[in-house]
Amino acid sequence: MTPIKTDLLVIGAGSGGLSVAAGAVQMGADVVLLEGHRMGGDCLNYGCVPSKALIASGKAAYAQSHGQPYGITDVAPAVDYAAAQTHVADVIAQIEPHDSVERFEGLGVRVITEFGSFLSPTEVQAGDHVITARRIVIATGSSPLVPPIPGLDQVPYLTNETLWQLRERPDHLLIVGGGPIGIEMAQAHRRLGCKVTVIEGETALGRDDPEMSAFVLDALREEGVEIAESAMAAEVSTTGAQITVTSKDGRSFAGSHLLVAVGRRPNIARLDLAKAGIETERGAIRVDDSLKTTNRRVYAIGDVAGGLQFTHVAGYHAGVIIRSALFGLPSKATTAHIPRATYTDPELAQVGLTEAEARAAHGDRLEVVRFDFSGNDRLIAERKARGMIKLMVVKGRPVGVSIAGPQAGELSNLWSMVIANKLKLSAVAAMVSPYPTVGEINKRVAGAYFSPRLFDSAMVKRVVGLVQRWLP
Repeated sequence: MTPIKTDLLVIGAGSGGLSVAAGAVQMGADVVLLEGHRMGGDCLNYGCVPSKALIASGKAAYAQSHGQPYGITDVAPAVDYAAAQTHVADVIAQIEPHDSVERFEGLGVRVITEFGSFLSPTEVQAGDHVITARRIVIATGSSPLVPPIPGLDQVPYLTNETLWQLRERPDHLLIVGGGPIGIEMAQAHRRLGCKVTVIEGETALGRDDPEMSAFVLDALREEGVEIAESAMAAEVSTTGAQITVTSKDGRSFAGSHLLVAVGRRPNIARLDLAKAGIETERGAIRVDDSLKTTNRRVYAIGDVAGGLQFTHVAGYHAGVIIRSALFGLPSKATTAHIPRATYTDPELAQVGLTEAEARAAHGDRLEVVRFDFSGNDRLIAERKARGMIKLMVVKGRPVGVSIAGPQAGELSNLWSMVIANKLKLSAVAAMVSPYPTVGEINKRVAGAYFSPRLFDSAMVKRVVGLVQRWLP
């Protein structure tokens, strides 16, 4: 065994682990990084990057068959599914060097391409190495959750890790799971010429505001995606090349391919956490507000710590613990300003509290303001003026924003900054957006909050009247 001593050991080279390693080494810490699988983790190889690349292929195909409103003759797109998957692989390949072993070794990180497991509260074994570290960060991410549906283990099925190996276009894709992953892949595959059925045990996009998710689900149904809700999968079977999913209420759904997209499970099996005195809860590593585990020398960030499972959350966590692990300063993670987005067409985004959550938390103090996308000139020009932004406000400060429509994810950036910095709506109202842009929507919804206070106020009208009498 080769002993190694270091300031900081990072276990896992996904987005969170890479951010910690890069930040720490450039600030002067001695850093060791372990990755037993693929640099870049799930986001680069199986999640955010490939899914958005395939969504882009679907958008290109859809545009060819929907040009008539713009004066362009509709044509049936000739979809080469294998070439679309090659496009996905090429996008991954373009980003890979940024997350590569070579780049991080160039920064000064010692990269060991092995999985790690704890030997003690301060020691981790990785292959032939035993690493002793002053601080340890667990950033091992998550993997697709495969539910124990009877018959599933006897049927060929896809997950977000294996979908990208597919080169034959599915004739009829069954998707078990109506969350963001399932819904994004449903629309992408429908636009690439597949029949698609989404089988959801409860409500599709059930985590989001129902008023907003309806925009997305209605759009998918209009494009021909079948979405079966309250259809809890009870059995999976095959007859020849046909796969059948039967729900608990007796409904039956048959297709050529099956994608399982029911959620994620934290990757903790290899870590031997008990030897480090690290406790878990609900299948994830237990952490406090500072992201420390029950072993005070060890942090857990991103998916493996439970909570919000997004790449940008892991990156945010990295910044939180660098302050603590490197500088010994107090630092806590919060979720109030964390955005999330579903990259369908139209998009769906949320920052902070939904309307239901805000009403439960703030009661009568809550004001809800809406602005319809039909009032945005840029989207009218592009024939995409369908959507809504909904703002939850308490005493002049937003506590949540729900957005459904084109560029919803982009629009959410501003609201994350506003909520993170506890800004009042007056700061957004004072902003000047170039005309015509989709970003004007953010200013217009802030204006919708102030309009009744200004234009429907008897006091304001009296003051204006008095001022006008006295002005020369």
